[in-house]
Amino acid sequence: MTEKLKVGIVGGTGMVGQRFVQLLDQHPWFKVTTIAASASSAGKTYEESVRGRWKLPDSIPEDVKNIVVLDASKVEEVASQVDFIFCAVDMKKNEIQALEEAYAKTGTPVVSNNSAHRWTPDVPMVVPEINPEHLEVIAAQRKRLGTSTGFIAVKPNCSIQSYVPMLHALQEFKPKTVVASTYQAISGAGKNFTDWPEMLDNVIPYIGGEEEKSEQEPLRIWGTVEGGEIVKASAPHITTQCIRVPVTDGHLATVFVSFENKPSKEDILNRWAQYKGRPQELGLPSAPKQFITYFEEENRPQTNLDRDIEGGMGISAGRLREDSLYDYKFVGLSHNTLRGAAGGAVLIAELLKAEGYIQAT
Repeated sequence: MTEKLKVGIVGGTGMVGQRFVQLLDQHPWFKVTTIAASASSAGKTYEESVRGRWKLPDSIPEDVKNIVVLDASKVEEVASQVDFIFCAVDMKKNEIQALEEAYAKTGTPVVSNNSAHRWTPDVPMVVPEINPEHLEVIAAQRKRLGTSTGFIAVKPNCSIQSYVPMLHALQEFKPKTVVASTYQAISGAGKNFTDWPEMLDNVIPYIGGEEEKSEQEPLRIWGTVEGGEIVKASAPHITTQCIRVPVTDGHLATVFVSFENKPSKEDILNRWAQYKGRPQELGLPSAPKQFITYFEEENRPQTNLDRDIEGGMGISAGRLREDSLYDYKFVGLSHNTLRGAAGGAVLIAELLKAEGYIQAT
């Protein structure tokens, strides 16, 4: 068996960092060897640094409990110990941009869970099943950063995973207008009910910055690589509302869509059932066998019942029917901290390894 790649998690003590730790436990290709966080956590063991704020139901994996946390700002020290890093820090946008570029310039690949570089022209923002060809832009990014091995790749916003996959599978029919409302779990804010009691029995009709991300990021995912940068698509036109609901995990979307070439309902269901992407072709460890699962029951998908489908990496759809104003409407669901956050980033890293972008140093 080939040696596992050495992984660092920068921002390893927060909720998404904890998910990385959990998902990478016993991973067939990757092993967490290094964890970095803020200076206040540095010098403590990982178990000590998350004591009293471990947010996941499963306990801390034994392999990482005694790893001594490093200071994330000591880039050379962290980078020297790993083959690549996952980044999930909680800092200001410009600080994250500078930190991730500093890591990349050491020759270290950076797979980022942060939004800071999602609109950097030569940084690929990838849903592996949808736009793996955007990895081609890494060559131009490496040239800009002055490195032959380092780069940054990012995953998109968690909420768009609940409807963009279904629309992507129907691209041949040219979606032209999309209205989506997302009902988003509190873990998307890095919280649970213990530290956010005001969410109990409550709905908040605003999530800062989320609607702009939900409307614009799909267009970048559907964009094209031209002249060493990603040029976003001009269609479809998307408008959204993003609402915080009292749910632990899982983002649900209600979607209305019109097409240039209206498909039949059978066409849509057929495309969803048969859709496969590069991760399925390659048999990547974290890839769902069935990317999109359609539920025939009128009351599905349900967040509590269906968010963990395919280990939380599958996308669920339901309630497809014709609409009086648009061509069709449907409901989508994705797990926001698995497919939408840490799991999606792990799948990107698996794709990068499989395609030769990440290698042992």
